[in-house]
Amino acid sequence: MSVKESFFGFMPDGDEVRLYSISNSNNVTLQVITYGATLQALYTPDKYGRINDITVGFDSLFGHVSFSDNQGKTVGRYANRIAHGKFSLNGKEYQLNKNERDITCLHSDGEFSCVVWDAEIVGDNAVELSYTSPDGTSGFEGELTAKVRYTLTEDNKVVIDYSAVCDRDTVMNFTNHTYFNLTGSAMSDVLGHVLQMNTPYYTPTDADSIPTGELRSVDGTAFDFTAPHTIGERIYADDIQLTQCGGYDHNFCIKHVDGEADVTAYEPVSGRTLKVYTDLPGVQVYTGNFLNGKVLGKGGMPLVKHAGFCLETQFYPDTPNQPSFPQCTFKAGEEYKTTTVFEVGLK
Repeated sequence: MSVKESFFGFMPDGDEVRLYSISNSNNVTLQVITYGATLQALYTPDKYGRINDITVGFDSLFGHVSFSDNQGKTVGRYANRIAHGKFSLNGKEYQLNKNERDITCLHSDGEFSCVVWDAEIVGDNAVELSYTSPDGTSGFEGELTAKVRYTLTEDNKVVIDYSAVCDRDTVMNFTNHTYFNLTGSAMSDVLGHVLQMNTPYYTPTDADSIPTGELRSVDGTAFDFTAPHTIGERIYADDIQLTQCGGYDHNFCIKHVDGEADVTAYEPVSGRTLKVYTDLPGVQVYTGNFLNGKVLGKGGMPLVKHAGFCLETQFYPDTPNQPSFPQCTFKAGEEYKTTTVFEVGLK
């Protein structure tokens, strides 16, 4: 195995964006770009041996910069939403940028996903990207340095290792925002994909997609994926939790079981599987509800509603305002460290 580096594009300010490609002996290829520390592509064979990219996004840097809904990007310093863009820490209230309808702070106003990261090839199968966020950016206190390492293994695992440290007490919650479509083509939606998750509870949300604080049992609801169900089987059920956001856009609470994947996705036509392992307490399942076909993605195909699904491993949304949730406040100098694995295969 080896890491190949190449040119990907120039930012409007002239900064160069680089592409890193890693391939194993099983015809699996991972591509990463330095803009947004983005998982640019993941090529895998289907059951007939055809090799396709199973991610939905953009072929060019122009698409990422101009039209992105975070396709493939690293999101931080706090992924997901913070209510009213406010939280208190050590008795001090912080007002963050409210970038979602001037109501919530979503993905920390896109800072980490919209900059060019430094990159270093690490061995023959990994690349590590790093970025330092200045004190006060988007309203957060402290200078924070983050690193994301992507590794492709011979057993078809994409390992994403996150680490970060800040010189002030702060909240940290990073994730990867790849949109998957295991058919290998955005021509078909993901409603026929089969999903199974070790998630007995989810966090219902209000009309602004902020958790109410309840951990609600999935039993008997359209949110029960503890046994296999297609994504589309109940996505249009008469449930305010689905209708208010046009599908799934919810945090599921993971019950980790040793030796088992936290999430498994399967696409019957291609035979492809995707297994997710994480040490984090939650996963945001998002089914591309706000894609509308007006933007062209890879291969010139329109990014239509439900063209991809995201499995964003995370601490729960709005945790700084929800004391009953697993907390993600880190002291000055304390290291944030977590790993998520995407394992591709066939069934």
